[in-house]
Amino acid sequence: MSASVLYDTPGPKARVRNRILAVLGSVAIVALIAVSVVRLNEKGHLAPEMWDIFNYAGIRQNIADAVLATLKAFGLAAVGSLVLGVLLAVARLSDHAPIRVVATGFIEVFRSIPLLITIYAVWVGFLTDYSMWALALGLSIYNGCVQAEVLRAGVNAVPKGQREAAYALGMSKTQVMTTVLMPQAVRAMLPTIISQLVVTLKDTSLGFVILYPELLQTARLIASNTQVNGQYPYVSTIVVIGTIYIAMCLALSALATWIEKRGRRAKTGIAVSEAGVTTLAGASEAVQIPSQPGEAPADEPGITKN
Repeated sequence: MSASVLYDTPGPKARVRNRILAVLGSVAIVALIAVSVVRLNEKGHLAPEMWDIFNYAGIRQNIADAVLATLKAFGLAAVGSLVLGVLLAVARLSDHAPIRVVATGFIEVFRSIPLLITIYAVWVGFLTDYSMWALALGLSIYNGCVQAEVLRAGVNAVPKGQREAAYALGMSKTQVMTTVLMPQAVRAMLPTIISQLVVTLKDTSLGFVILYPELLQTARLIASNTQVNGQYPYVSTIVVIGTIYIAMCLALSALATWIEKRGRRAKTGIAVSEAGVTTLAGASEAVQIPSQPGEAPADEPGITKN
């Protein structure tokens, strides 16, 4: 029986016990779902009429407009949070103490304040007539602080030898940050960055507090203003809107996976053309390196061996 740092590999008895617990847990979950479905059906929430409301052109148009509004707010918040995150990360890594202190204080303050309060404060205090911009700005501030910490961790994870080598080549600190450290930090922390963007997409649902017509606000209006068989279709509306949220988050995650795979397939380095001769890839003219110390390249006439 092998062991690891985190856990011991289960033996025969433990495997049997784990399988029994897995089966019992699955049965309990299925039973809970079945009871919920039966109770909802008894109350009429699963009646076909509750789902027929989504066949109306007006409701479909409202949902389509809500999806577009959600994506607009998310697009602005995503760009804003990434730009702010880069600026705050660079400021927190600055050699100047005042800049570093201000950036650290900004990050810690807005990471501690609940996002809902930030959005509401921005809306009431500055952008009362522009709910979309208030939502995007509030999301940008909070998620920018989180992205800044992610990028700072990525920069600190780059081996110090690369930074020292860049300084030894005469590069300035700005050049080192923009061409050596930050690209590697983004590539290393890309899964975490995309995960935070998924959180940003879901947090657009907080726009209902400032009456922004995103998906959640539209779902609330549809469910509260449409009556079917004397009941309001909250269950069917929640299921449909929740499915749309899941689809958008899965699409964003799939895009992140695709970008990450393309980054791994990037071809860099030195390509070997043939035995004994190395070709430096990317040069305007191939430079051939002889295999023997005293041997001249074959394409230079008039040069013989010593």
